[in-house]
Amino acid sequence: MLTDDHRAWGFTTSTGLGFTHHTIVDAHFEACRDAYLGLLGQAGIRPGAHVLDAGCGGGDFLPWLADLVGPQGRVSAVDLAEENAALATERLARWSPACPVDVRRADLLELPFADATFDAVWCANTVQYLSDTELALVLRELRRVVRPGGTIAVKDLDAHLITARPADPYLFADFFRAAGKTPGYAAQLLRTRDLYRHLKAAGLTEVRQRTVLIEHFAPLTRQARAFYAPSCARLAEQALALGLSDEWHRFTDPDAVDHPLDAPDGYISEGNVLAVGTVPGEREFPEPVARSAGEEHI
Repeated sequence: MLTDDHRAWGFTTSTGLGFTHHTIVDAHFEACRDAYLGLLGQAGIRPGAHVLDAGCGGGDFLPWLADLVGPQGRVSAVDLAEENAALATERLARWSPACPVDVRRADLLELPFADATFDAVWCANTVQYLSDTELALVLRELRRVVRPGGTIAVKDLDAHLITARPADPYLFADFFRAAGKTPGYAAQLLRTRDLYRHLKAAGLTEVRQRTVLIEHFAPLTRQARAFYAPSCARLAEQALALGLSDEWHRFTDPDAVDHPLDAPDGYISEGNVLAVGTVPGEREFPEPVARSAGEEHI
């Protein structure tokens, strides 16, 4: 059973979308901070740039984006949920970012910015909530607000690489395969490895993509367990409702003394994909340095 401490994992934001409440987003960021920031560092965001955080949530990436662009740069951020935009604004007062940062409530389908306003866009863990049609429209809108030669970087979770031990190695794969047969959130989490195709279809050039595996081994850190145990419980509820393996019962109680993630050989993983493209046109910044190992131009 989920305890009161885990009830927030059933909350949605005012948008009605699941897994978007700031308690969940913050916990996920803390659990995967090093990997997330490593991908941010590969997004091609340069000092002095004006960058848009598209779908900023409670603002976890904002101080790091501010550090990347430095005192000569600027960060703007938007989120669909009014309460997320308000929380990010409140946090900024405590963070004292390295450059000016402004946050507002806005829909990625209709951004309140003029054409060619930004040098770059960072969009993290957001497109998983968009249908294919919405994704195409959002990428077109992001392209509109980025200057020619600017960068659009999209990072998101790849559900193909989610697995846990000790458990059936196909437990999570079977869930996403079953849940992903119909359009919706699960199917969109299985689309992430195809982001490069969507960026190319949006007319971006020099598209590159990298997929990383994020692994957590027992004993899980406090941050990792705080995110993954309740997350597994939510997936278990859905899996059992679909009539899938009874083994999901082992994950239903985040505080169970025999929870699989607390086993001596406990393990959980997820995949993350970073896809980056360039808005066609003349560059204003110099060419980036050579790409890192494992990164593919497509």
